[in-house]
Amino acid sequence: MFKKILVPVDLAHPDVFEPSLQIVADQAKHYGAEVCYVAVIANTPGSVARTPDEYQQKLEAFAQERAQVHGQPVSAKALVCPDPTADLDDVLVEAIDEQGADLVIMQTHPPKHLDVVLPSHGGKIATHTDASVFLVRPQD
Repeated sequence: MFKKILVPVDLAHPDVFEPSLQIVADQAKHYGAEVCYVAVIANTPGSVARTPDEYQQKLEAFAQERAQVHGQPVSAKALVCPDPTADLDDVLVEAIDEQGADLVIMQTHPPKHLDVVLPSHGGKIATHTDASVFLVRPQD
């Protein structure tokens, strides 16, 4: 059913998206799907890497480590934009289309009252792409 799974990650906070990685591995194995790990980054030095090229290398290494877990083909793409916080949703929607992903698996937070004013990233992505979106909430 699914051929390409897109997984947004932030290498500065691996503990945040760790719960979704097991689901990614399970779905990739089940469907024989390629997994594309994407990160939205700024063009300025950060805590993970000093340059976008260095971040790309680290993201590729991360993707290869994950391939050892699920055994499916992987790709990695660091997406550079001026303001990752403000542009995250739009950049991810564009990446989903460019990568030809038909499933997005991403970590999310429990619903809050503030979501009425500031909708979740997953909600916006689900309404702006043709891909299925699987949101993983943290477990207590």
